[in-house]
Amino acid sequence: MDRTERAREWVDTHRDVLLDLLRIYVGVGILLKGIFWTTNPGPLVDTMRTASLPFASVALAHYIAIAHFGGGLCLVFGVMTRVAAAMQIPIVLGAIVFVHMREGLFTSAQTLEFVLLTLAVLVVITIHGGGRLSVDSRARFAHARPLHA
Repeated sequence: MDRTERAREWVDTHRDVLLDLLRIYVGVGILLKGIFWTTNPGPLVDTMRTASLPFASVALAHYIAIAHFGGGLCLVFGVMTRVAAAMQIPIVLGAIVFVHMREGLFTSAQTLEFVLLTLAVLVVITIHGGGRLSVDSRARFAHARPLHA
């Protein structure tokens, strides 16, 4: 069996672990964004004002920062994974519609492409769930074990 075939076989048998790694990666990114927005809400408020959001406010900026912080933590550890991913989707959609669509595709920063990829990964995580390396999975298996008599 050659190396490529072995690698393909490993990927087939460990697909859930690869999805877990993707969940953790996106969770870290969202968590870092939440930390940034929590410690520096000014640029987020300015971005919302520039985008002419009718409901742009400091309260909305704080909601986004806290939702990214908490949701990112939940995604990293796989706690309430589907809920955490689903809660990020409206925020990311808002960023796409009100901020990144104006920039367009194929800019030097490639922000729209990255945010669209993040949205796609969040949808996959919402559908797939936490996976083997999540607290959700550990809790599910702990409840499935029979109690000692």
